[in-house]
Amino acid sequence: MRFSEFGLTTLKEVPADAEIVSHKLMLRAGLIRRLASGLFTWMPLGLRVLRKVEAIVREEMNRAGGLELLMPAVQPAELWQESGRWDKYGPLLLRMHDRHNRDYCFGPTHEEVITDVARRELRSYKQLPINYYQIQTKFRDEIRPRFGVMRSREFIMKDAYSFDIDQSGLEASYARMHAAYTAIFERLGLKFRIVDADSGEIGGSRSQEFHVLADSGEDAIAYSDEDNYASNIETAATSPGAGSPPEAGGDFEKIATPGIRTIKALCEFLDVAAEQTLKTLIVEGNDGPIALVLRGDHELNTVKAQKIPGVASPLTMATPEQIVAATGCGPGFVGPVGLGMPVYFDHATLAMSDFVCGGNEKDQHYVGTNFGRDLEIPETVDLRNVVAGDPTPGGNGTLSIARGIEVGHIFQLGTQYSEAMGATVQDPNGQNRVMSMGCYGIGITRIVGAAIEQNHDDAGIIWPAPLAPFDVVLIAINMHRSEAVAAAAEELYRELSEQGYEVLLDDRKARPGVQFAEAELIGVPHRLVISERGLAAGELEYRHRSASESQNLKREEALNLLKE
Repeated sequence: MRFSEFGLTTLKEVPADAEIVSHKLMLRAGLIRRLASGLFTWMPLGLRVLRKVEAIVREEMNRAGGLELLMPAVQPAELWQESGRWDKYGPLLLRMHDRHNRDYCFGPTHEEVITDVARRELRSYKQLPINYYQIQTKFRDEIRPRFGVMRSREFIMKDAYSFDIDQSGLEASYARMHAAYTAIFERLGLKFRIVDADSGEIGGSRSQEFHVLADSGEDAIAYSDEDNYASNIETAATSPGAGSPPEAGGDFEKIATPGIRTIKALCEFLDVAAEQTLKTLIVEGNDGPIALVLRGDHELNTVKAQKIPGVASPLTMATPEQIVAATGCGPGFVGPVGLGMPVYFDHATLAMSDFVCGGNEKDQHYVGTNFGRDLEIPETVDLRNVVAGDPTPGGNGTLSIARGIEVGHIFQLGTQYSEAMGATVQDPNGQNRVMSMGCYGIGITRIVGAAIEQNHDDAGIIWPAPLAPFDVVLIAINMHRSEAVAAAAEELYRELSEQGYEVLLDDRKARPGVQFAEAELIGVPHRLVISERGLAAGELEYRHRSASESQNLKREEALNLLKE
């Protein structure tokens, strides 16, 4: 491809709403252009990268026995009503009407459609196991689209669905997809981790996420190499402490804390550390308010909290008015002592003594509070996010925290959809059996953004070789002024192309500084420079995109280096 014919426009400045590196660089390098909020056009350079991702995903899915199909993006409401998700899915679901006023949605996912396909096409256990997949456009009506393709409304996804006769078959299909996904991300050249996760709105009994590691990642990952453990922080478990609470060392009393409503202000006012305080959060319950109590420096885990018996789902914090009605005081002064409602204590609170907590009275807190004297010793539960240094659930290591970008998710759905929609096959005894389903998604467009977040420098993108839009960028300096440079560039361009390299020949009438800067910006792995000085010496200038210095090499040396 000749740069002069490629129509690539790069930018020096990007819109102010481009907050993260991948969004900025994808706009600057001309990979995408914004159409509307959360909607992007993939320009030719970006589409080349996207197709590289699709090709690797497709090859590994085919190798794992997947059967590719293509389902409609627009889906009838009746299927979603059958599964019970038409109302449950919420405002992310883009609903619409046709001219006959029939309800449809633009599919954010395809569990309902594929289950309909399966119940029509599959009759016998002899047709199982089977795994259908597609690579297709999805739409989720994000309330605040941001971060470019990382959280857009329209995106491309590979979604696959397995059908088996029973749970053991599902587990085997799930294992095949686990292996296929591992192979995909290894081939893409990305650093990633596989973590246990919550199944969320998709549902099912087990799920795991594939995260590309990047400092800008939205998700926190808890992991331990010592214990071979990794989990999304939403599902990373904490363990109950051993033994009884420490003995009291101070007097229990109520003191005035005028206007002190936050843990930070309380610590400054009393000159205590946050880990010496308790915070009491009031949430809505199915039969009235419920109190959740954590150490002051810990963060409530909403996924864990909404699994507590009686807690309303989704988790909803009580309003200030509800808190006053239930406790007699406003937010900031509520504590567990004498609180007339169900109270759940986090595991970590039981190791505390002489702590500070709300006094259930405006401008009042208790100090010197202890379990066994001022509070009954509770049966604790897991309520918080883990932090670095916590022991692993297995107890053989300690946790570290990293940031990750979710790019893949695999689920064991079981019979959630097949039972609701009557997707059955005949088993060996001639009886109808509800099929067990698995669901497996990869964010194709998100992978491109995640790869840039993991691989960039101040000059631009540094593509992993499997994702690069071109293998080599060939810069011919002032070829419009030098017949020798032009001839050498054309010959090398032809030779590399015939050898199977994807080459971008920069044949523009541009200053060398501009050529070099744009080559770095778009991130092509290998750069070869032809100049009059180099020709006189019989050399090419070579530089790998990740290297800090260039090398002057004989022509054959440079070509051999590319082969290696």
